[in-house]
Amino acid sequence: MASVEPHVVIGTAGHIDHGKTTLVKALTGVDTDRLAEEKARGITIDLGFAPLDLDGLHASVVDVPGHEGFIRNMVAGATGIDLALLVVAADEGVMPQTREHLAILRHLGVERGVVALTKTDASPDAGWQSLVADDIAGLLDAELKRRWPIIPVSATSGAGLSELRATLLAEARKSEVRAPDDRFRMPVDRVFALAGAGTIVTGTVWSGSASEGDAVTILPAARTVRIRSIQVHGAPAPGTAPGRRTALALVGLSKEEAARGSVVVTGEGWRAARAIDVAVTLAAGVTLKLRSRVHLHHGTSEVMARVSRIGESEAGLIALRLRLDEPLVARAGDRLVLRSWSPVTTIGGGVITDPFAERPAGARRRQGPPSLPAANDAELVARLVSRRAAAGMTVDDLSVAAGLSTSRLAPAIEKSRKLGITGTESWLVARSEIDAAQERMAESLAEFHRASPLEPGMSAQAWRAAARAPREELVAIAENASIRSGAVIREGALVRQKGWNPSGGTEAQGAAAAVLEMLRKAGAEPPSAAEIGAAMPGVNVAALLRLLARDGQVAAVGERYYEKMALEQELERLTRVLAELGPSSPAAIRERLGLSRKWLIPLLEWADREGVTVRSGDLRALRNVANA
Repeated sequence: MASVEPHVVIGTAGHIDHGKTTLVKALTGVDTDRLAEEKARGITIDLGFAPLDLDGLHASVVDVPGHEGFIRNMVAGATGIDLALLVVAADEGVMPQTREHLAILRHLGVERGVVALTKTDASPDAGWQSLVADDIAGLLDAELKRRWPIIPVSATSGAGLSELRATLLAEARKSEVRAPDDRFRMPVDRVFALAGAGTIVTGTVWSGSASEGDAVTILPAARTVRIRSIQVHGAPAPGTAPGRRTALALVGLSKEEAARGSVVVTGEGWRAARAIDVAVTLAAGVTLKLRSRVHLHHGTSEVMARVSRIGESEAGLIALRLRLDEPLVARAGDRLVLRSWSPVTTIGGGVITDPFAERPAGARRRQGPPSLPAANDAELVARLVSRRAAAGMTVDDLSVAAGLSTSRLAPAIEKSRKLGITGTESWLVARSEIDAAQERMAESLAEFHRASPLEPGMSAQAWRAAARAPREELVAIAENASIRSGAVIREGALVRQKGWNPSGGTEAQGAAAAVLEMLRKAGAEPPSAAEIGAAMPGVNVAALLRLLARDGQVAAVGERYYEKMALEQELERLTRVLAELGPSSPAAIRERLGLSRKWLIPLLEWADREGVTVRSGDLRALRNVANA
């Protein structure tokens, strides 16, 4: 796409009828009141947008309604702006919505702004204008603890507009540049259908970039579609970038699948959640209790929420967990505004600290209480990952949840390792979860050895299952760590503790000697394991036989075990018979050896497997003779 130029978003604020829309038209030449009802009533109802060129620095102006009945639209427009243009009429001064809008800007984290003291031609008294300016300065001190430039202007005569432009440019240049390597996100504020173009969604790009032909996802509908074309401030463009007022024509999306509050994103990891953690400041005299209902404004969304948990607080900042009536697409660091249930007034605002505060799938425990904002990027990463317990987080999920661009995320992950985070290249988990999984696996292995003292080891598959982990990555890390430490030895499909030697003690050794003696006496017709077990009640005969087989004292022939010397004698007899007879049937061999089929057939099949004999139809022959 085209090269990305510096761009800022300027948002108006102020009381109704103080001249916001008129001032925007004087600055940009665009009448942002587009609705017939707005023109008929003479008030701004919905958001309006206009491009503004500030001596080469491109800006998008968002004009918001000033009437108290349209605060939800004002918040939707003010979220994500870089610079505020607070409009106060010189003839009226500070009014109720001046105060509420300024409080909203504070909650949204808007630090830079310019005050336009409008309608100066309607209030020619310089002394009065000075009093109004002092009142504004006092309000700025009280709300923001900082001053903004105050520029007297008249949109009618044009007085002060040049100075206002210059001041906006100076302040805009101080704004933080949005990271170009972040993921694309655009909250939707308008959806409509256009013949020949399909469904159009509009909004101001918050982060990242997109180009024609890109695949994008509409959330919370979870619809992935393709960008057919792009317009930036009404002009066709090959792509868009942060701060641009953008319209996207989308292929394969119906008008009903998107609405104001939807979000257009690219890449993996995005999802809409019904629980978020926030850290907020509340207006004086406002308290929130468990199950309190509030209106939550975030981006272009307004959702109802309920306080489900209250966490730590410090210097007026309170950590809350909010359960949402509708799913919300957010990232850590996003700003929000809270308004009371009824009557609806602005009561506070703050920042999202965890956009996915639901219990992760497969987690054995609920997340801890909500927390205040992390001190730095590494602490944020460590906190978000740790809260997911054994489920951990993929790097894609983390990049969304943490709200960090690629250039910030990579070093944050690296530094988080000093805070107890580990994992793979694409998945992270708290080191404590690995340690817990290793401990469970070690306990399982120790219990196996206690319960099966004659076995050489535990099935590696069963040992890994003892981790009780929802992710294969966690099991693999725990397994490798246990083996690297030397605490566990793996041999083929079995694992054992370091130094483990199956013996079963003196009692088991005595039983093993008795079994061996029984097999010696049986010679060519050994009893089955079940028959030995019946003769030795209470003894784990099967385990004893496997132990003797590993020591080479017995050998398994079918389902029976032969004492080593007895098997060698039978093998010698079988070889001698076949050398004399040549290829022979089992009946001929049985006649010469004097063995019942119960012992003969397993012996012949064992000889076939061991490569002593070779079978052709119903005949057996010595392999070296058959191949001669």
